[in-house]
Amino acid sequence: MSTAPHRPPLDPVTTGALALAVVAVSSSAPLVAFAAAPALAVAFWRNLLAAAVLGPYALGRRRAEFRSLTVGAGRREGLYCVLSGVALAAHFATWMPSAQLTSVAAATALGATQPVWQGLIARGQGRRLPPAVWAGIGVAVAGAALATGADFAVSGRAFAGDLLAVVGGMFAAVYTAFGERARTTISTTTYTTICYGVCALLLLVVCLVGGVPLTGFDAGTWAAVLALVAGAQLLGHSMFNYALRRVSATTVSVLVLLEAPGAALIGWAWLGQLPRATALPGLALLLAGVAVVVLGARRVPPASTAVPADAGPLPD
Repeated sequence: MSTAPHRPPLDPVTTGALALAVVAVSSSAPLVAFAAAPALAVAFWRNLLAAAVLGPYALGRRRAEFRSLTVGAGRREGLYCVLSGVALAAHFATWMPSAQLTSVAAATALGATQPVWQGLIARGQGRRLPPAVWAGIGVAVAGAALATGADFAVSGRAFAGDLLAVVGGMFAAVYTAFGERARTTISTTTYTTICYGVCALLLLVVCLVGGVPLTGFDAGTWAAVLALVAGAQLLGHSMFNYALRRVSATTVSVLVLLEAPGAALIGWAWLGQLPRATALPGLALLLAGVAVVVLGARRVPPASTAVPADAGPLPD
């Protein structure tokens, strides 16, 4: 029997949140490339500042919910929030260094295997994905690899980077899967505050152990970090997390791949980075795969577990 939650029907607000999230996360790679700071330091600050922004509001509005996560049956949901933060930190700590060991294109393509791992997680949870969904995942991942121009080098250093990128994609899937479970009962702000806070704490430890500098950056870099917090983190990750109440983790993972064309357009317009010749056919495959997954996911039968409705139409 499936353990997936029964979701309310997709509404215009959730559709808009997903579209906003795709646009917001598309700014992530160009901003990280622009920032003159170690990638792990950027990841730490974007999560810490996002938790600092959300924390006062969440504690003020959801204090009882926070308390409920520490007692009785609520501990399980609280654990999901913490484990999601651990997985997010592991994703940042593996995927970002991978881009320094192998090519950025290879790291991006291998990190884009997240929907494959998401589908396997769903299968392990007892959910049977329609063949069309699996076909769409395959087409979308192939399109992402073609669009990024992945060039897999043969060397020990590149192999280590490729392996880290695959692991990073796996942890991204675990992060989304735990978020899907937590969001069945927990509000968006409570979940994201805990998740981002745990992620920031773990990344702080990684940076301190690894000697990664966390300060001393120029004004342009701090501006890029703030833009990442406002865009990719609060309007990107948080909107995807909001949508997990009405959209499966597998579908969200495939939609995240739309970051590739968005980032390419921003990189072209802002940083003058011309797309590769294989970008257009790759993006066409990616879009086709996404469409197949979204349409095929509608055929997944709902489970028996009901999901409480949100308190309002906006993320709370």
